[in-house]
Amino acid sequence: MSGRIIDGKHIASIIRESIKQETEKLIEERGIQPGLAVVLVGEDPASQVYVRNKERACQKVGMYSEVHRLPEHTSQSELIQLIERLGRDERIHGILVQLPLPAHIDEKAVIAAIPPAKDVDGFHPVSVGNMVIGDEAFLPCTPAGIIELIKRTGIELAGKHAVVVGRSNIVGKPVSMLLLHEHATVTMCHSRTPDLAAMTRQADVLVVAVGRPEMIKAEHVKPGAVVIDVGVNRLPDGRLVGDVDYDEVAAIAEAITPVPGGVGPMTITMLLKNTLQAALRI
Repeated sequence: MSGRIIDGKHIASIIRESIKQETEKLIEERGIQPGLAVVLVGEDPASQVYVRNKERACQKVGMYSEVHRLPEHTSQSELIQLIERLGRDERIHGILVQLPLPAHIDEKAVIAAIPPAKDVDGFHPVSVGNMVIGDEAFLPCTPAGIIELIKRTGIELAGKHAVVVGRSNIVGKPVSMLLLHEHATVTMCHSRTPDLAAMTRQADVLVVAVGRPEMIKAEHVKPGAVVIDVGVNRLPDGRLVGDVDYDEVAAIAEAITPVPGGVGPMTITMLLKNTLQAALRI
């Protein structure tokens, strides 16, 4: 068996074209251009790359984009004042504060300052609560992208056993909730799980988000499983790899996401989708 590749880049391009068309229609029919404001504090190189990619993605689908680059020493009160101003700005429908923030700023306080109606990252406690109970909410972008990838690949989730490795607030916990909403039976594993391979081998769908390069080997995977690799790790030799040993696992999986080109392109795509939805609610 050789697993088919779940091409996130291709799927993302199809969704972005649809978002572009809906954006053009919204501008033409209602005079509303969806607007996204991204706030970056400090000089973290990876964050700068992510912010540039988000800015370019907005431009390509016809959205209005603002990037606020603030110095490392920006105070928490100054940052929250900016968020409050963006919350009142009618041109801005979505606000995203790039994480991580400098150590002197309380991330929880900053996220709580974002109006839930503009919380296109899906991290506000109101958004998270609504997601858990299944009410309308902006879904966190990477977990939403994972579900979209699985669905558009034609994989049925209802009745399947999904195992999630990793329990972060950004990926592990929310993707577990979204899998439950799709009627999968969900098991969560983490660093304290004994005999991890015994758990992951039960998975019809295996989602891995732990940040440990190529940790998941063939012995962890049931033949015929669908494997979603969320990890992005840079090795000393410069190679970019996931949390799954791709060559080993692809040989036995039904389908697998590559790194890069799997989950990654879907994250910004879901951010654009959330921004469009925020504008449509006006």
